[in-house]
This record gives sequence, C-alpha cells and structure tokens, in this order.
Amino acid sequence: MCLIVKRNRMCTHRIPVDHRKLNVILPALSPVEKRPSFARNLQRVAAPGRTNMVDPCSFCSFTGCVTKHLNLLLRVDFNRHVISGRVALTVEALEDRFSTLTLDTKDLKIVSVSANGQPARFSLGQKHSFKGTPLDITLPFDLSRGQHVIVEVNYETSPSASALQWLRPEQTAGKKQPYLFSQCQAHHCRSMVPCQDSPSIKHSYYAQVSVPKDLVAVMSAVRDGHEVDPQDSSRIIYRFRQPVAMPSYLIAIVVGALESREIGPRSRVWSEKEFVDKAAFEFSETETMLKTAEDLAGPYVWGQYDILVLPPSFPYGGMENPCLTFATPTLLAGDKSLSNVIAHEISHSWTGNLVTNKTWEHFWLNEGHTVYLERMIGRSMESEQFRQFKAMGGWKDLQDSVNTFGANNPLTNLVPSLQDVDPDDAFSSVPYEKGFALLYHLEELMGGPEVFMGFVKSYIQLFAYSSVTTEQWKNYLFTYFKDKVDVLNKVDWNAWMFTPGMPPVKPQYDTTLADACIALSQKWIKAKDQDLSGFKESDVKTLSSHQLIEFLSLLLHEDALPLTHVKKMQELYDLNACMNAEIRFRWLRLCVRSKWEEAVPLALKMATEQGRMKFTRPLFKEVFNLDKFRNEAVKVFLEHRAAMHPVTSGLVSKDLKVDSSSTASQ
Repeated sequence: MCLIVKRNRMCTHRIPVDHRKLNVILPALSPVEKRPSFARNLQRVAAPGRTNMVDPCSFCSFTGCVTKHLNLLLRVDFNRHVISGRVALTVEALEDRFSTLTLDTKDLKIVSVSANGQPARFSLGQKHSFKGTPLDITLPFDLSRGQHVIVEVNYETSPSASALQWLRPEQTAGKKQPYLFSQCQAHHCRSMVPCQDSPSIKHSYYAQVSVPKDLVAVMSAVRDGHEVDPQDSSRIIYRFRQPVAMPSYLIAIVVGALESREIGPRSRVWSEKEFVDKAAFEFSETETMLKTAEDLAGPYVWGQYDILVLPPSFPYGGMENPCLTFATPTLLAGDKSLSNVIAHEISHSWTGNLVTNKTWEHFWLNEGHTVYLERMIGRSMESEQFRQFKAMGGWKDLQDSVNTFGANNPLTNLVPSLQDVDPDDAFSSVPYEKGFALLYHLEELMGGPEVFMGFVKSYIQLFAYSSVTTEQWKNYLFTYFKDKVDVLNKVDWNAWMFTPGMPPVKPQYDTTLADACIALSQKWIKAKDQDLSGFKESDVKTLSSHQLIEFLSLLLHEDALPLTHVKKMQELYDLNACMNAEIRFRWLRLCVRSKWEEAVPLALKMATEQGRMKFTRPLFKEVFNLDKFRNEAVKVFLEHRAAMHPVTSGLVSKDLKVDSSSTASQ
C-alpha cells in the first residue's frame, strides 16, 4: 500500500508504508487511528524515523548539517537603518562527503563567505514570498560525518528587514534617542542573520554589538561586559554570551536609551526611564513566579531572567527570549492584574525554549504546554478556582479564533499543514487554547493536575535541549502512562489533532469565580430599556479585574447590545476611564459593535497608540465592519502604518483589504 503525501502544488511523492510499522509509529493504535485518513496525517507531520523530514518554513536541510554555535559581530547603524554584520557559524556535518549547505536569508546583502578562512563560492536562489531567499554555499573542501567547519558570512540587513523595527526619537517615550528592537519568531531571524532558521536546530551564540555611546544594547543572552569601540570612540561594544543551545527565533536584540532596576536575585527590569519604576512595581513578583515554576517543572537553566518593556509598537503581549523576556507596555496597568502574561513567558523557559517544537506545524507543543504551566503557576499562587476561571476565558478566546478563521479552516487544526503557508498568517489562539484543552482533557482522564503535571515535568526532562514533534510527545505520553493505555486509546486523536474547528470534547470547568460575571452579563443581555434603572454603580465594585474582563468577554459573545445599554453602562461604570488594556479593549469593541459613534475615535486611538496585535487587529476590524466608518478605518491605518511593526502592518493590511504596497484601498 502507498500513501500519497502532497509536497507542493506541482507534484506528489509516494511513500511506501508497511502496515506492520504503523504500530511502531504509534503505541497501541486505536480503531480511530487505524483509519487511512489518520495514517496519512501521521505520515505528513511526524514519522520520527524518516530521514527526509523537512521544515516547510525553511530552505535549510537539517539532515545534511546542523549549526552548533553562532558568533556574531554586529554594528547598528541608526542613520541607514541597517545592521552590518559578520556571523561565524560552527557547522557539524551529518553525512560523509559533505560540501554544500543552504542557509536561510531574507533581504540580506551578502558581501562574502568563507569556510575555515578560505573563500567559499555562494549564490542566492529565487526569492520566495515569505521564506526569503536561500543562500547556497559550496565549501572548498569535503567534510566527513561529525567534522566541524566554521562558515563566516559578511552581510548587511535591509532597512525593511522584517525582524527589525527602527523607531525615530519621537516614537519613543523619551523623545530624544532612536530605538531598535527585533522580533524573530517565527521565521524572521533570517532577515537579521543568515542562518538555519528552523526551530529544529539549536545552537549557542556569542555576540559583540557596536552602538552609539549614548545608547545601551541588550540581547537574549547573559551580559558579558562592554568597552569603547576601538575603531570608533563615539561607540561602545556590548558583549553577550548564550551558552544554552536554543533555536534561531530566540535571538533578540534591543538598542535604546535603556535603564534597569533590580527586581530579584536573578532579575532586572529594563525600559526607557519613563517606564522603568512603574515596570519594577508591576513585575515585583517575578522571583516568586520563577520559584513556583521551578517547583513545578524543574531547575531554571538560563541563569538570568530579565524583563524588557518595549515601546508601544511591539506586536505581542510578550516574547520569551531567553534571559530577556520582552513585554508590551500595555501590561503596565498599575494593578498587577496582567501578571499572567509574565507567568506565560516564564513558563516558556521550559516549554518552548528548553523543549521546542520541531517545526511550526507543531507550535501547539510550545504554546499548549506553556498555557498549561502558566495556569498551574496561577493555581499555586492563587487557587484551583482561579486556574479554572482562566481556562474558561481561554475557551472563549479559542471560539473567537475559530469563528474568525472559519470552523472548517485547516489552520484551526491543532497540527496544521504549513506547506505554502506563512506562519504569521496562521498565528492565533488555537495552538494555545486548543492545546491547553487537550492537555486538560488528558489531565482529567489520567488522574488530576498533580498526576498530569508529573508527566509534563518528565516530558521536559526527557526532551530538554532538543526539538520534538507531536508524535514524539504522544509516544512518550503512552510510555509514561503505560498502565492507562486503554484509556488513551479511547481518545479521538484524529479529531483533536487533524480536524478543524472546536475540540471534540468541551471541558466542564468550575464556574465559581465566573458566576458573578455570568449573572451580570445575562442581566444586561435580557434587560429592556425600562429595566436599565435596575443597574447600579456597585454592580462591578466587587469584581476583580479578571472578572470584569470575563464580564465584557461574555457580552462580546452575544448579539450586540442596544446603544441605550452601552451608554447606561458607561454612565454607571465609567469604563472609558479604565486604563487596563484588556478591559479597555473589550469595552471599546462592545461600544463599536453597538454602533456608538463616539467610541469610534477612541477605538482607533487605542488601535494606533499601541501595536499589540491582540488589540490592534480586532479594533480595526470592528470599525471596518461599520459601513459608515469603513473608509475612516482605512484612512487611519494608512496614516499610522509607517509607525507600525512590519508584521502588524502586513496583517492589518490583509484585514482591511488594503494593498500592502500602495496607499489605496483595493
């Protein structure tokens, strides 16, 4: 029998399949898993024994060679908005007579290439829409399996490099100095460094970064001192070392007028001076979270755990760069209610950074486990009821993503195919919340949180410092719970992993903390105009920030409220004055959806004064969906596009149907 595996639009490859070996790929195949459709899915995404597995988001082949270490020399040029660089890659051959390798690049100017000091021939291939351009290098000699070579590439980035955002002084808090930050996840490191830009390959790195003397550089590594640049006394060279092997998407750099404050024995918070003291207050519980995570998952191996608060245009809530978590300034709400974002990024120190998805098709291994660990930290620091409450909110976020993509969209699979798919386009809460839902379902089947956390900790210990597939994870799940294989065999794995839409099982979460939110939201939903006098300012006084977020989320999952209702809500609760970004975001969406025209400029202001995609994209879409303000949404976006992060502006362009290369609406 043969399985047909689609490789691209032009051809198919037949892979011979021995049915006897299918029972090796999966422990104790259930009846569901013996279906041909499930077998085809396994062949596509896993097959750990296959040597020709490829990363659909990378040009590099990780079967011929693997990068073991990077040594970076970078010069940051704020006048030209480029980084001039030299990278020395220590590459190990995985096969005999090895003489050619391919690196990922995107919009890089390649100046020269050498191997062990000898000039090496190189050529750039055809440019791909989102993967960039392959850099093919021919070594001047052959290597035997196990031998190393140092490949040195001199290069320069493009001013439009997708990993980098250059901010003018007026775009910063201080208004006096420029600022640079990187965001390499998922596949943007190649626009900053020529490399094997796949999460399947892990390496250590050292770096020296030359910057203007009035600025400070930090990286996702341990700081290793600084000195005056011997070639230019107006510049300083900062040194960094990252001895723990990590994937390229975790390389990160920030240059700006930065200050820091100590917030724990192994932690500092970094930001512009305008935010630094507020950030130190907001993140003062970092060490407690770190210790809680260590109790759950094992020792923290990265040494330093610093947090850097970025300028508002940073597109994500946080980014788990080792030694230096990036955080959005929208977390600085002043009430410590958004610390779950830091708990999430801390958790990535184990699930994501230490154990990594082998390709972006297995992204749920990073994010599902991280959400699970984040909520276990919340359970330890707050209560089990708090964990259940956060899980309920996550389920609604998953419903939102499924509704946005469409219930039949294959990108809502837990394990999607990313052949010819830009990973940025696939980004959603699906790998986070569908992944968590699967883990929570397994927790219930296997015996509760303590029992299942034992598996998660063991999984981390077994696969530490490596990259894994869903199949490797699943094989170990069956091995760890070998006495409960009969229960695991009853799980509909095909429905969970390879079927679009909501999960096949809806968990029954404890609603204790949600009951007040549900009751108040239902009261508003059912109220007639004559009932509005029954609402009081005190309705929300006893609700925590988390509960107020849940209250508004529940309303957003219903039909739009009458305009009279949201006006009354503002009169009583004064939500326009709330600066908590999670609350304000939901409130403004609710107002726009109810066609309160006064809320439109407030929504567009929030969409543009910060760049967190979780907020910016839905706010723009809500306004765009109002026929009367559709042109206004496009106009405001075009006015602010240049100040947005490249990933954000690209996705908002698609949301608003704006040609990304022009200033006109399609």
